[in-house]
Amino acid sequence: MKLFESQSDFEYIREKRSELKTYCKPHSEKDTNLSCTAFSRYCRARNIAIDFSNLAKVPEPMRYRGDVLLDGQVKGWNCDFKRKQFLKLNGHKSPLQSWFEEVEHFVVSDSVKCDINVTKPAYLMKLDATVNMYHHFCDFINLYITRHFNNDFNDDNYIVLWDTINYRSNFGDTFKAFTKNPILTLSNFKDKLVCFKDLTFTFLPRMVFGMYYNMPLIPGCHGSSLFKAFNRHILHRLDTPVDNSMSGSKTIRITVLSRSTQFRRILNEQELIDEMKKKSKNFVVKKVDFHHRIPFTEQLAISANTDIFIGMHGAGLTHALFMPDNSVLFELYNCEDENCYKDLARLRGIKYITWENDAKLYPEDEGKHPTLGAHKKFTNYRFDKTEFMRLFMTAVKHVRDKRKESLTIKKFKDEL
Repeated sequence: MKLFESQSDFEYIREKRSELKTYCKPHSEKDTNLSCTAFSRYCRARNIAIDFSNLAKVPEPMRYRGDVLLDGQVKGWNCDFKRKQFLKLNGHKSPLQSWFEEVEHFVVSDSVKCDINVTKPAYLMKLDATVNMYHHFCDFINLYITRHFNNDFNDDNYIVLWDTINYRSNFGDTFKAFTKNPILTLSNFKDKLVCFKDLTFTFLPRMVFGMYYNMPLIPGCHGSSLFKAFNRHILHRLDTPVDNSMSGSKTIRITVLSRSTQFRRILNEQELIDEMKKKSKNFVVKKVDFHHRIPFTEQLAISANTDIFIGMHGAGLTHALFMPDNSVLFELYNCEDENCYKDLARLRGIKYITWENDAKLYPEDEGKHPTLGAHKKFTNYRFDKTEFMRLFMTAVKHVRDKRKESLTIKKFKDEL
């Protein structure tokens, strides 16, 4: 259990705090203070300047380039710099694994004349794929971890994306859970020497042994308090309506995530929906297609009020992060990619089930990706309805058992 906590819970943050070392010690409060964790996976600076005069010469796309800054373009002043120790932070030098490609250019200058002064706390972020919920929410969970690391949940700050292209994403409303100010990019600072009073280089999505990519999650353990807190933070800050009165209800709320994409469609989807509806009048079944531009805040309201979420392997199953505590993620078929959403469900602390009997699974063909060839992810499927209902009723039983358990605990607390 301790290993699980250090991999995926608040102990992870405590361990990263223990790595934090000061590499440029200030002489006074107005001077530069630069600290980093191991491998420069996170850094924080007070009173630091970044010279973006080279930015106009960097070809697009620049998001993952290592030549955005040149030597001497990260500047501090009046601090004792441990340069040799600092340069040893280069072990994970890579665009989404560390900040070394940027902070290695740090020098101590005699004087700095700023073109722009940023006095509010600022958070620098490098993003993964913003069009994909699974990838983009790894950005958001690491931003959340960073805010915990800093013990800072004030929303009057700036989030600065390490990119020059204006930010666009269907999931962009999530940033409102972290800041009330507009999202900035480096294009706001082109050709300028920018002084930051309080600048954080956030944890990144693809760090070695990071959260949640590259996470060596120990088998057997289940339920991270950190991921539960992330659930509550996002839903609260985005004013997501949540019905918390279901513990004594017979109603089971079921969401079927339908796909209008070329691959991984459920060929007998309506047949399965009809079977669930016939089984009990207490089963409220809703079919949704998040590809049809449903605003993300509306998507959240659906997943946060779903007891059983059913869908094929795909990024939409990342909604497991926002489901209720006693719910079930039913990854109808994982296409032999076994761990992505199983691990997310484990981290969130909800039950996960998936298809078990391939003899009752009927692919349309062997898979027709134009470059990758035959693959389980690149076809559509029909499912045996009897086997589907067996698995579905397993999910129903879990929800009902957890509700009874919750009522028992509530009654016990009321009697104390």
